[in-house]
Amino acid sequence: MNEKKNLLLHICCAPDASVPVPELLAEGWNVIGFFYGSNIHPLDEYQKRLEALKILIQNTKIECEILNYSPEEWLKEVRELENEPEGGRRCEKCFALQLKAGACVAKKLGFENFCTTLTISPHKNVNLINALGTEISKSNGLIWENRIWRKNNGFLRSVRASKEMGLYRQNYCGCCFSIRN
Repeated sequence: MNEKKNLLLHICCAPDASVPVPELLAEGWNVIGFFYGSNIHPLDEYQKRLEALKILIQNTKIECEILNYSPEEWLKEVRELENEPEGGRRCEKCFALQLKAGACVAKKLGFENFCTTLTISPHKNVNLINALGTEISKSNGLIWENRIWRKNNGFLRSVRASKEMGLYRQNYCGCCFSIRN
């Protein structure tokens, strides 16, 4: 890339962003992060993840838009999907909520390019995530940066990078339903 292009990076959590952020910066992108967080329960877990995000921001020197914490809104959106298995329709709805919110922020900031860190997890459906990202981006006049961050040992590299930065690593996806798994 000859000129830096702006890219909004949806960050599901700091550890999952520990590989994508430096790689995108090295590629020449001007990266601004976006953290949704309303899917994270309980509040003390959200606060731990937010503190880890602040450490990541400090280490990588990126800016980050942080959406107001509104778990009631998230719960309202996934109502009647409580009994879905992990990775089912509730997760699809959650991914879509996060990516739609990110697309709104990208448009507000005047960005054309959009991406997510969700695809670093070995537990998430990367084809579904990239399909949602493509669809949501297209409907918002954005360009989806289709990435599968778990390739090339991305997840293992994120574990190492998280340890080096002292980032809190959670042991469940985030919602109150994923705790039970």
